[in-house]
Amino acid sequence: MLYYLFEYLESMEVPGMGAFTYISTRSGLAFITSLLLATLVGSKIIDWLRSKQMADSIRPLDLEGQLSKVGTPTMGGIIIIISIVAPTLLFCKLDNIYIILMLVTTLWLGILGFADDYVKVFKKDKEGLHGRYKLIAQLGLGVLVSIVLLTSPAVVIKENAEIYTVDGQRVTQYTKTEVESTKTTIPFVKNNNLDYAKVAEKIGIGQNSELFTFLFVTLIFVFIIMAVSNGANLTDGLDGLAAGTSATIGVVLGILAYTSSHIEFASYLNIMFIPGAEELVIFATTFVGATIGFLWYNSHPAQVFMGDTGSLTLGGIIAVFAIVIRKELLLPILCGVFLVEVLSVIIQTTYFKWTKKRSGKGRRVFKMTPLHHHFQKPGDNSIDALIQSPIRPIPEAKVTVRFVLVGIMLAIFALVTLKLR
Repeated sequence: MLYYLFEYLESMEVPGMGAFTYISTRSGLAFITSLLLATLVGSKIIDWLRSKQMADSIRPLDLEGQLSKVGTPTMGGIIIIISIVAPTLLFCKLDNIYIILMLVTTLWLGILGFADDYVKVFKKDKEGLHGRYKLIAQLGLGVLVSIVLLTSPAVVIKENAEIYTVDGQRVTQYTKTEVESTKTTIPFVKNNNLDYAKVAEKIGIGQNSELFTFLFVTLIFVFIIMAVSNGANLTDGLDGLAAGTSATIGVVLGILAYTSSHIEFASYLNIMFIPGAEELVIFATTFVGATIGFLWYNSHPAQVFMGDTGSLTLGGIIAVFAIVIRKELLLPILCGVFLVEVLSVIIQTTYFKWTKKRSGKGRRVFKMTPLHHHFQKPGDNSIDALIQSPIRPIPEAKVTVRFVLVGIMLAIFALVTLKLR
């Protein structure tokens, strides 16, 4: 909303107002605002959550410091959501289709996560909201994202085509007109555009190619949203882990949004140019500011947990943001920590069921999953697991820092892949 005020004041020739319409200025202001909101308003929200006795039950996992977490309020994701939505409304162009979609995603998954936490806290059901309702909500979001990106006339790109001059120097040339497209960026490939429509055409059956393309793309988007949001949810098991990892991912997404919306940077990287995506840089800064601000209270020992209200929202935002800037195929690298956490649970469950069916006794690969808990358990014969290392349990704070450092390395590598072809 303030953007329109700054624009009006600039038209009235008020000195200095033009600077406030720049992406860099608004991004900086949005970051500061979200960070201050998370830290200043966060304490009030934590007191309110504590007064309402919104504390999730702690599972008896026999881990170091676990008993000290009893009574810690949950649903702290409310702090993150407020700190993202408010600055976005203040500093972004609210008629931008991408910003509208990101706001809808934030509120959509925030409500879903809140409902899940509500069932856990007040209904005393440790399983939370029934899986079918989560599936329906995530499916609905995936369908909405597909409809917007495939049908909105505001969602356009300028396609990149690599050509060579006589002296062998590479030049990236773009189509003269902005076009609607089903293309995305694929890493490690020289001609780095993948067209979902052509893939759908090769595997499709019948004459309804447009319908099949829509269903194909929707299926992909739903899978990505479910995978990343649930991955963030599983990662939220240690103080500061989900927030710290998400903040790192948010920085990279902001950089990718900026390069995709800047014709010169996009040309240098030979990636498609996405008009209007520059507003997403501001959204990314609010995301980073909110997650860093939340760490003020969520770092070890945590004063509040984000709960599903926060983790499902963070994962969903990351997924939809990557889809919007057509970099979703980078997510396995960028969200490598989330991926490993999910895989550890899948491997553990699959191996346990397989060994139980074979020998009548289920065995484990890890001492405990998700993977971050594996490092907190001592390695001894009391746990029948294939991997006993490390023998000595690692303190929670150190596990968190190491996972975040791994996330930072993966984030840097994700950026490097733009030139690794």
